[in-house]
Amino acid sequence: MNMNQIKVIARTLHVDTKAANKSELVHRIQRAEGNFDCFASPINGVCDQTGCLWRDDCFDAARQRAH
Repeated sequence: MNMNQIKVIARTLHVDTKAANKSELVHRIQRAEGNFDCFASPINGVCDQTGCLWRDDCFDAARQRAH
């Protein structure tokens, strides 16, 4: 999901989009939804949140952090 799409979601939840990279913005959205702010943190590609909107991007971001 690109940043413009993420910002649209953030605005619908009244989440501040200023001064946030993709990971921080997703974390803010997750907290606003009452979820764990776990984006980009799966260890060894393991995550039990199978219905998460951010799942594919999350694994990609976690792999990038590992390198």
